[in-house]
Amino acid sequence: MSKENIEKLQYPGHWDKRCSGDGAEADKYDWPRSFSTIRPFLDKHLPPARSNPRILQLGCGNSALPKDLHNHGYTNQVSIDFSSTVVSTMRTKHPDMDWQVMDVKELRFSANHFDAAVDNAALDAMLHESLPDLPAEVKRSLHAHIDEIGRVLKPGGKWLYITWRQPHSIRPLLQRPDFWTLNAEVLAEDSGVPKYYGYVMTKLEEAHDAEVVGVEKQEVVP
Repeated sequence: MSKENIEKLQYPGHWDKRCSGDGAEADKYDWPRSFSTIRPFLDKHLPPARSNPRILQLGCGNSALPKDLHNHGYTNQVSIDFSSTVVSTMRTKHPDMDWQVMDVKELRFSANHFDAAVDNAALDAMLHESLPDLPAEVKRSLHAHIDEIGRVLKPGGKWLYITWRQPHSIRPLLQRPDFWTLNAEVLAEDSGVPKYYGYVMTKLEEAHDAEVVGVEKQEVVP
């Protein structure tokens, strides 16, 4: 994908157009992987469904992932996206689920609220430059994105990030050794498909939210 096309991914208007109208992408778009290919990774790292964990779906788009997890017993989910068109569409398709218009960089949830956050390449949308040479504005957005996820996770909670970005390039951006542990796994590969990775950030029990952001947010009431 060209730099110009990647840059468009960080604006709600792009997704408003992409997910409206007719066509397969308007109906459902899973990027980068389908539920069947990432389910082993999710099964391994999500709390068991019987414990009714609170799960935050980050930049959900019109992916089938939230509904697929719902069908497998994860009914306590909040799915957010900054495109009001996407959220309106998903609320209509799945009215039994919680969909919110929200930017990951400005989450309206209280601290220590979620047991897990699932990021199916949502972070990738803002990384339109070479990772070692990110512009200052992209770095600010990146840090805000990461800070907010860390803030709303409970101690022991996990951020599961699925991406094609390799560990040597993305790991330095994700590392917070005083706040969470970080592990990377290679996801199952398909013939002719580039390698994808699953990153697991587990919030430390002694982590302090003041080290991530200094302003407490107000929880959204569904």
